Amino acid sequence: MEYTCDQIWGYIKEHEGEEFFTAKGLPFTYTIKGGELFISRRSKSITKSTALAAWKKLLDNPEEITGPKKLNVFGAPYLWAIFKELHKTKEDEAT
Repeated sequence: MEYTCDQIWGYIKEHEGEEFFTAKGLPFTYTIKGGELFISRRSKSITKSTALAAWKKLLDNPEEITGPKKLNVFGAPYLWAIFKELHKTKEDEAT
């Protein structure tokens, strides 16, 4: 099952306030205000459109996108961590 952009944004909203870890093991949480994610480790926000563009890029090029730098968007380490957790959730649902 592939998640739609609406489902991805719903997942992101649903997990607001939970702790995630970047690929380097740095913990972070986020809050959502309108269409922006505010990461606890950063002063700038990640827009909903940036998050969804990163998700689309990952779906369109799964073999090429092997880490956060390959997403090539602002906030990639944080989005990568959220997407990785979503992937684990997806695997759990399949079993």
